[in-house]
Amino acid sequence: MRCDDGKSKSKGRLHAVNIAGRIAAMGLAVASAALMATASQCTIILPNGGPAHTVTYSDFSPFVYLVVANAIAAVMVGVAIFLSVWKKGRGKCSRVLLPLLDIAAPALLYSSTGAAFATSEYLSYCSSYGRRVSVCDGALGGGTRSFCSQVRMAMYISLAAAGAASAAQLVKCLALSTASCDDDSSSSSSGSDDGCAHGCKH
Repeated sequence: MRCDDGKSKSKGRLHAVNIAGRIAAMGLAVASAALMATASQCTIILPNGGPAHTVTYSDFSPFVYLVVANAIAAVMVGVAIFLSVWKKGRGKCSRVLLPLLDIAAPALLYSSTGAAFATSEYLSYCSSYGRRVSVCDGALGGGTRSFCSQVRMAMYISLAAAGAASAAQLVKCLALSTASCDDDSSSSSSGSDDGCAHGCKH
């Protein structure tokens, strides 16, 4: 009985860590999407007297993808939490959806974050003079530093969300492997007991 209690407590702890990781991933994904979506209306004033230019996150398609992907991933993780906690992962729907959600959510987060990081190195636009102007040039006015720091913060938060989702999936796999090992040991133990009982009867 004590061994069974220890095993059930271990499974319970792993399940709790898994749910905590999912909640963290969902919260971070929402925060990243919100932070990126509010990175807008940054007016760049050229030092040589050129026309001002307003930059928003929507001017860069990878940033739009990050917002959409993080929002979708947050919904996916929320559904996974519902299926894991309230449905206990049981039922045909839960058994089919949970593995798909656990794969799709981190994939969205990693792909969108990678695309955003790749774009952040070359944040620029084409000015009316026909030359590229770097958005994050410290010599420019109009709050470009605030825009760039907000964009980068959103990307790092998205990366953290992807890491939390992956950690939750790792803990889930660990819990499943532990349960599988326990089932195998129980089966072998019961088999040996039956054999012993059969031998005693004869």
